Amino acid sequence: MLPHGGVRGDTVPPAGGPGGRRPPGRVLALVAALLLAACTTQSLAPVPTDQPTGFAPWAEAAPAYRFGAGDKLKVQFLLTPEMNETVLVAPDGGIALRTAGQLPAAGLTAAELERDVAAAARRVLRQPIVTVSLEEAGGAEVLVGGAVMRPGAVPLSRPRGVLEAVVLAGGFAPDARMTEVVLIRRGAANRPMLRVVDANAFVSTADARQDVPVFPGDIVYVPRSRLGEVNLWIEQALNRVIPFNRSFSYAINRGNTVN
Repeated sequence: MLPHGGVRGDTVPPAGGPGGRRPPGRVLALVAALLLAACTTQSLAPVPTDQPTGFAPWAEAAPAYRFGAGDKLKVQFLLTPEMNETVLVAPDGGIALRTAGQLPAAGLTAAELERDVAAAARRVLRQPIVTVSLEEAGGAEVLVGGAVMRPGAVPLSRPRGVLEAVVLAGGFAPDARMTEVVLIRRGAANRPMLRVVDANAFVSTADARQDVPVFPGDIVYVPRSRLGEVNLWIEQALNRVIPFNRSFSYAINRGNTVN
C-alpha cells in the first residue's frame, strides 16, 4: 500500500488485509462427508471452449482487498497524528472523517481510499500523508449462487476455499454439476475473470493443498446442467441483485439471495 498526497520521498509500510492471505491447510474429511462423494482424481478443470464470453484471462495473484460495509478502518495522518481516526464503513458504504468529511469507501482498495482522503483533507491540512489500514473485516463476503441449498452472501471472517463457501451456502443441491463450479473474480481494470473448479474431484481427495481460495467480492456459481448456463444466470439472476457488467465493476450487497 502506497501513501497518497504525501511529500516526495516519504515511505509508509504497506497495510495488511485479508485480501493478501492464503487459506491455511484444513482437514476436510467432515466436509467431504457432507457432500456427494466421488471417485475421480482432484484437478482444476480447464476452461472449456463453450465457457461464457467476455471474461478476462484468469490471474493467480491475490486481488487487493476492497472495503465493504461493516469494515473497521484505521485512518492515520503521518505528520498530524492528532487527526488519526478509527471509523466503521456505514451500510451505505461511506465513512465520516473530521479532516475529510463524508467519503465513499465501499469497493475501494486501501490505496484508492488513501488518495481520496488525502485529497479531501487538503482543505484543512497541508500535504497530508495518509495511510488506511483494515482493523476488522466485518464486510468481507463472497456470493454463492446456482445449485446450492441456501444461495446468497457468505461471510469471510477467515480465509476459505471454494468448497467451504459452498458448504456455508448449505451444500450442493441434488442436481448440481459439481465438476464445473464457476469462480468469478474482479480482475485488472475491474474486468471480471472466470475459472472452473472440479469440486467433485476435490471432495474425493480432501487434499487441502488443492483447494482454490476465495477472496472478498468473489462470486461462486454452481451450474445445474452445463457451463453455458452461466451466461443465462448472469443475465436473469445476477443482474437483479448485483450491478454486474463484463466491462465494469461489481459489488456484493449483504443479504443478497440468488438462484
